[in-house]
Amino acid sequence: MEPILSLRGIGKTFFANRVLADVSFDVAPGEIVGLVGENGAGKSTLMKILFAMPEIAETGGFEGTIRFAGQDVAFRNSFDALDAGIGMVHQEFSLIPGFTTTENILLNRESVQGSFLVDIFGPRINTLDRAAMDARSRKAIAKLGVALDPDMLIREMPVGHKQFTEIARELCREHVKLIVLDEPTAVLTESEAEVLLGTLRLLAREGIAIIFISHRLREVVELCDRVVVLRDGHKINDFPAAGTSIKAIAALMVGRSAEAQARVDAESAARGQVHGGADDTILAVDGLWVDMPGETVRQVNLAVQRGEILGIGGLAGQGKLGIANGIMGLAPAGGTVLLNGVPLPLNTPRAALDRSMAFVSEDRRGVGLLLDEGIDWNIAFTAMQVQDKYVKPLLGGLLKWRSDAAMVQLAEEYIRLLEIKCTGPKQRAGALSGGNQQKVCLAKAFALRPELLFVSEPTRGIDIGAKHVVLETLKRYNQEYGTTIVMVSSELEELRSICDRIAIVYEGRIEGILPHTAPLEQFGILMAGAGRDEATAAAGRES
Repeated sequence: MEPILSLRGIGKTFFANRVLADVSFDVAPGEIVGLVGENGAGKSTLMKILFAMPEIAETGGFEGTIRFAGQDVAFRNSFDALDAGIGMVHQEFSLIPGFTTTENILLNRESVQGSFLVDIFGPRINTLDRAAMDARSRKAIAKLGVALDPDMLIREMPVGHKQFTEIARELCREHVKLIVLDEPTAVLTESEAEVLLGTLRLLAREGIAIIFISHRLREVVELCDRVVVLRDGHKINDFPAAGTSIKAIAALMVGRSAEAQARVDAESAARGQVHGGADDTILAVDGLWVDMPGETVRQVNLAVQRGEILGIGGLAGQGKLGIANGIMGLAPAGGTVLLNGVPLPLNTPRAALDRSMAFVSEDRRGVGLLLDEGIDWNIAFTAMQVQDKYVKPLLGGLLKWRSDAAMVQLAEEYIRLLEIKCTGPKQRAGALSGGNQQKVCLAKAFALRPELLFVSEPTRGIDIGAKHVVLETLKRYNQEYGTTIVMVSSELEELRSICDRIAIVYEGRIEGILPHTAPLEQFGILMAGAGRDEATAAAGRES
């Protein structure tokens, strides 16, 4: 049987950064293929190429060939892909909040009823055939096996029903041959996820091919016929799902080359042990919940030891970013947080700053920087506001005036230390490259000389050289000043290279905490939400 989809030699670069290289695999009619990999492995880029998303053409196109339904294809845009019979359910909702379920399912494919006026004035005066639309949407909804209200507005729906509406929209298309689902169960409850998996099995029996992208490896093993593993833009393996295990898939996802592994292990061995003792807790978190969109935290209990670098890792959308944002008051939170044994008020950013805490946000442009101000102003601003640094008193302290000379001196120090590429301390932060903006955010936090520093995704979107400088600076700052650092990152190798311990977050909870020396496959098991006791016990046996 000829495959419904054949990808051959697919490659892609974004501004000299290679994100895909020579990826090839087939999908047969009625087959469910699981596409898995760590964050940044290239899964979403590969599907954007298949679906002819605009950003692919706008950045120079791609390498390789695509054959669909027996023909070589070169889709000009996503409408061509839809017309050919490819449906895609994206990770981010693309629904219109003020429209009903039916109106979203049939958007741009509405049933209309004509009249003699259409012959005179043209199709623009067609009216909607509401009865026909209702019948079509109900037919698509029935395939899902869930009770969606066709007349409910999207903005009034629970999040799980929004996801089912997205899927129903693809099922309602005529002649659909392949459906791509990107993390379709991420926002679903366990029971809703089971319903969806059952629906996908029924669709496959009808001959519809499915590419199932998910970080929930248990679902991949249960649902899929084959599994394709991507890592660092390369296809690592392609094998039948039957007989494989979550542990085996996780090991393939997070594995590294022998050289990279040896480098990380050497750095880990040279680093030594955690600075603080078992009873030297600087931060104690109990029952923390955080309502951060896309990064919900449900129930986190965590103890951070004084002087250590604690890593927080996990796959996208599992809640790792929510922990720091909740504790630092940037997202609604509840629970108990003790800093040096004293309760820390939540939902009040100033309270955290006043208690000698600092935060480098993952959103450097939206939260971290004053884009229209100079580098010197950005680095000194928080310390000036919170600690009265870089100001000079006037009239015996009755008035305070900023010290431009002190701010420039501070900026020059960090420009040198962090190798910030700029024209000088007065250059606008908004004019810097992403990597140099990240370094300014770090400098701003360092200027506070905090006792406890949260750093979220410190190397996201920056080049290899800048990554090295950032990570080395964090290590040096921890060693020289004894600052406790909690580093949140999607890059497991980075966490292992500088952290003493690493907590893995899964579905809003701490799935387990391992020493940085634990084997990669044990981290993979925790990231997949499986075998917490097995992984932790194994780590204990080896330590």
